[in-house]
Amino acid sequence: MTKGPVRLDIAVGYAVPRKGVPAAASFRRWAQAALDGRIRQADLAIRVVDTAEGQALNRHYRGKDYATNVLSFPADLPEGLPPGVRLPLLGDLVICAPVVEHEARQQGKPLNAHYAHLTVHGVLHLLGWDHDNDVEAEAMEQLEREILAGLGVDDPYRMES
Repeated sequence: MTKGPVRLDIAVGYAVPRKGVPAAASFRRWAQAALDGRIRQADLAIRVVDTAEGQALNRHYRGKDYATNVLSFPADLPEGLPPGVRLPLLGDLVICAPVVEHEARQQGKPLNAHYAHLTVHGVLHLLGWDHDNDVEAEAMEQLEREILAGLGVDDPYRMES
């Protein structure tokens, strides 16, 4: 665990109309909560996309021909850095607005709460967390619950059990 606030440089880009999509300040707050105590400094980019771009990216990078809610792309650090030198590059998140909106409606969740959950989820992926098996999934979900509770967001998995 690290002490002190995270120095977060975040860029949020919108490739969709902004109506119903959270402001950059909200994405910053959610990402900050996921990073607090886990990293000292981070550069992060978030791009909010439409279904076509989300599907194209998922197909290209994951071989899955559908739009998904969030994609995480950890930064590729340059080779040959001297030992001990660390760059603050964390990576990129791509969030597909139509998928997020559909899921929130389908699951009966507030839209902003679902965006908060997916931002936290994506940032944890950038930090190396995964859910490839039941043990990893439960650990990651518990951490998400704790972070989201600190943000005043209800347990996102409560309705899925």
